[in-house]
Amino acid sequence: MNPEGDSVGQTETDDDELATFDAEFVRRLMAFARPFSRTWFRSEVRSLDLLPPGGALLVSNHSGGYLPMDVPVFATHFYEEFGYARPLYTLSHDLLFRGPQAETLHRMGFIRASRSNAAKALRSGGVVIVFPGGDYDVYRPTAVQNVIDFDGRTGYVKAAVEAGVPIVPVVSIGGQENQLYLSRGTWLAKQLGLKRLLRVGLLPVSFGIPFGVTVLPVNVPLPTKLVTRVLAPIDIAAQFGEDPDIAAVDAHIRGVMQNALDELAAQRRLPVLG
Repeated sequence: MNPEGDSVGQTETDDDELATFDAEFVRRLMAFARPFSRTWFRSEVRSLDLLPPGGALLVSNHSGGYLPMDVPVFATHFYEEFGYARPLYTLSHDLLFRGPQAETLHRMGFIRASRSNAAKALRSGGVVIVFPGGDYDVYRPTAVQNVIDFDGRTGYVKAAVEAGVPIVPVVSIGGQENQLYLSRGTWLAKQLGLKRLLRVGLLPVSFGIPFGVTVLPVNVPLPTKLVTRVLAPIDIAAQFGEDPDIAAVDAHIRGVMQNALDELAAQRRLPVLG
C-alpha cells in the first residue's frame, strides 16, 4: 500500500509501531468485519496452510480502488486460522498516518512502509503483507485487471533478503470488478500537482454506483466475489543464492503470481458473481 517508489521505502520512524498492535482490538474488529466479508463479498482465502511458521513476507497484487478490501478480507480468514497471538502487519504509505486515525491503524497492525519497520516485524516472527504495486496496481484499468504489474518496484525482495525470511506470493481476484476502472489519471494528477503535494501520482477515473463517472467521490463497491489464493513459500537463498539478483527474483515471483492469477481468472464464470 505504498503509492510511490519502492514497495518498502527508506523512511524511518522513532516510534516502535509494532508494540502498538492490539490483539483484543483486532479481535473485536474481526467480529464486525467477518460477516461483511463473508456475505457482501462471499470471500474465500485458499491454501492458508501453506504459510510457514515464523516470519514471512506476503507479496500480493492490490485491487479495489479507493476502498480496497484485500487486507480486511485476508485478515478475517488469517485470524480465524491462526488466532490473534500471531499478528498480521500491513506495510502502508505514510499518507495513511497523517491524522487522528494513525493510532487506530497502528493498533490494527498497519505500519509505515520503511525498511526498518519491515525488518523489525519480520525478525520478530511476524507475518507482513505488502502490495508492491501500491496505487499503480490498485487503480489499474479494468482492461488489465488480471495483470500482475508492480511498476518496477523491487524493494520487497530486498526486505525479505535482509530479514532472511521467505516470500509468500498471494494473488486475489474480484476486487477490480467492484466498478469500471477507466484510467489511472496520471496526466490529471500531474496537472494538479498531486505528486508534489501528497506524493500521489494518480487521480483515477472510474464508473460506478451511485456517482457514475468520477475522480473523487467514492462509489459503492459492487458485491463482487473475492477469491484469494496463497502460494508456496519461496526460499530466496535456497533458490537464488546468498547474493541474489534482485531483478531475477522479482521476475520469478511476478511470473509465479501471474500463472496463479490466470488460473483464478479461468475459473471465474462471470464478473462480480464469480
